[in-house]
Amino acid sequence: MAAVGRADEVPAGCSALGLQLHGPQETLRDFCRQEDGQLWLYLPDGARFELITSTADPAITNPGDGSFHPFDEAVVRAALNQIRYPLAGASAHVFLLPYPRRTGLQSAAGAQLVLLSPGVLSLTAEQQHAELVHELGHVIQYALMPDEARDQWDRYRELRGLTDPERFHDGAPHADRPHEIFAEDFRALFGGALATYSGTIENSSICMPQMVRGLDAFMLDLAGVTLAAGRLDGFPNPTPGALTFRRSGGAADLLDLYDLAGRRLTSLAPTSAGGVWTWRWDGRDERGHRSAAGVMFARARGSAAPALRFVVAR
Repeated sequence: MAAVGRADEVPAGCSALGLQLHGPQETLRDFCRQEDGQLWLYLPDGARFELITSTADPAITNPGDGSFHPFDEAVVRAALNQIRYPLAGASAHVFLLPYPRRTGLQSAAGAQLVLLSPGVLSLTAEQQHAELVHELGHVIQYALMPDEARDQWDRYRELRGLTDPERFHDGAPHADRPHEIFAEDFRALFGGALATYSGTIENSSICMPQMVRGLDAFMLDLAGVTLAAGRLDGFPNPTPGALTFRRSGGAADLLDLYDLAGRRLTSLAPTSAGGVWTWRWDGRDERGHRSAAGVMFARARGSAAPALRFVVAR
């Protein structure tokens, strides 16, 4: 079964404009070649990987049901649409591999590249959402907090309690690698309901990111989103449906959502972590119906601040 992969398994020179999703059939047709009886994946930057085409290959220790099961393109698109983080500046090729790589059976990601490896059993929607969002977390980290950004890394390590260099380093066990912790923090804080279905992160010995004061604000600040004290913010905006609202400070108010005619659609209860209030909306009204596309407004009940305008664009 495909699992969360290592960020250092893929080259860093692959360039893309926006998030370009390549389904299994497209990947096989346009990016793979047969050479001397072996199937090779050629990435846009020229790097190549041999693919394993049979579960009977000795490299596959668990043949599962005898077939490889790629990620579903529709499920991956749904996972992308539910991410509650500004992705306008994200740039990456996302490949849904028809077969795993011989040099790295698991999914992997790097700068501007995600490789999602198939499972030997059918992958659940939850597995696909969680793995995609984790790997995209690597892309965000490489783009917005590269390794040479020492001040940002020092701040992140301090926030996250990763101050022991003998334990938390690139050569540590997988769960103790700072890159992997960042990707798990991204998944847990900004993934949709399916991506965060487990309610856990890979490293169970450190606290959940929702409990780290200022962590979500730090990660949003990397993308240029600042949570001004008392101001309500919502992202992504425009949204295909799901939306996260945040406010730094203030009271634990209900958040009321209204359509353009002023009709209240639903009210959201807040959660708090690190002095930041968070409201999560799944794109539905209080009767469970999907909201129509258009302009909407959000206002914290009892607040004198102006309502936040946002757009649902389906």
